[in-house]
Amino acid sequence: MASLASETASSRAPFFIDTHCHLDAAEFDVDRDAEYARAVAGGVGLQIVPAVSRDNFAAVAATCARYPGCLPAWGLHPMLLDVHRPEHLADLRAQIEAQRPVAVGEIGLDLFVKNLDYATQEFFYVEQLKIAKDYDLPVLLHCRKANDELLKHLRKIGVRGGIAHAFNGSPQQADAFIKLGFKLGFGGAFTWPRANNLRRLAVYLPLEAIVLETDSPDIPPVWIGRGRNAPGELPRIAQTLAELRGLDVEAVAAATTRNARELFRLD
Repeated sequence: MASLASETASSRAPFFIDTHCHLDAAEFDVDRDAEYARAVAGGVGLQIVPAVSRDNFAAVAATCARYPGCLPAWGLHPMLLDVHRPEHLADLRAQIEAQRPVAVGEIGLDLFVKNLDYATQEFFYVEQLKIAKDYDLPVLLHCRKANDELLKHLRKIGVRGGIAHAFNGSPQQADAFIKLGFKLGFGGAFTWPRANNLRRLAVYLPLEAIVLETDSPDIPPVWIGRGRNAPGELPRIAQTLAELRGLDVEAVAAATTRNARELFRLD
């Protein structure tokens, strides 16, 4: 463990923050140490690891205890309605009290997946916004096909900003999130040449509104294809964003890292 704790990103490399990475996921059981080390060696100095249910709080906590560059977020994911119970909201509060996270998440709404009861999703989303407000924490939002619905409740419950994770909405929706103090998460999806809307947004949006993420092991970039994503891919994702915007990768790294630090109130 001493070698893990002493790892630091190379001073020669830009410093990146992966604002959404499920390093606790079972897909990393075979090589989690190696993938964490690869990310750090590439300059990914911090990774935000969001929980998705009460049952995986322990896995996220263990991951963040083992790897000094991992920071937790606690939340109940909208796609896991079959495991959530109303009493888990009290467990979420208790977890925040026991180990203060950088954010409440992953929470939100999903109107893409069929047969997810919207009323139940909305109940857990609204109650978790209230928890985030009570603890003065930002939120990490799952927002597939539900940007307007998410924004409606954000306007009613004034949380301390957050990230619209894997954002894929309109410029108008992007502007609405930004006005509410949110950053927009960009990861592997925009690296695909056919992702025209995302690539336009990557150029259109002000750089101070963008943060980088991998959503590992999901949303792989184009060079992985359908394979497993990992936090070590973040520097190349940043390079793609830099090329689209006509910038040096160092400028993208500095801006997106600053954005994340300000949002999460990291020193």
